[in-house]
Amino acid sequence: MATYDFPQDLRDAQLALHRTRAAYEEYARTLPWSAGPLPGWEAEKQLHSGFRSSKPDSPGYTEEQHAEVARFRAELLQLSITVSTLPFWEQVEQGQVVDVRMRLKHQHEAHDTEAA
Repeated sequence: MATYDFPQDLRDAQLALHRTRAAYEEYARTLPWSAGPLPGWEAEKQLHSGFRSSKPDSPGYTEEQHAEVARFRAELLQLSITVSTLPFWEQVEQGQVVDVRMRLKHQHEAHDTEAA
């Protein structure tokens, strides 16, 4: 398995992207199911099952929640651009970019197991 000497700025940007994505997903779990106010619903009973999917009424997001979602999305976009446009990628062979990108995404996991 090939290893890559990722520059520190690339590793830092990727780690910031991971952390920001995790924070956004954690925040999103606290939000109402709908960004705008919508009435709740209950689906028909499913064939061969007693399960009925349903949702309660959604008050929609508050202005603060809309602003926080927009802030997270802007930060995620900026970090994604940073990670994908650093000069490191110019030295990676065209056919290897996906493999190298996946190794970068999971590099923090290798460091976590080494530290343990």
